[in-house]
Amino acid sequence: MRGSLILTPPSPRFPEVQVTLRTRNRWAVASAVRQALRRAGKDRREIDLFLAEAMATDDPQALQETCNRWVNLKPLTSN
Repeated sequence: MRGSLILTPPSPRFPEVQVTLRTRNRWAVASAVRQALRRAGKDRREIDLFLAEAMATDDPQALQETCNRWVNLKPLTSN
């Protein structure tokens, strides 16, 4: 279609790191991403930068967006 723009979400900083959410608790989500980054051997400064960015917000949607910018985040599924 002429004039239409299709936006694709940017890939995460570390797309090879995958985290499946098991809770919506912000501390648990940030911890799961931190642990996944550590297991993947990422630099401590990168991990600290992620944590600072993740903990800078109280908004659950903003936290999920932050996590999506860093890793391949698989959302919590309801059964």
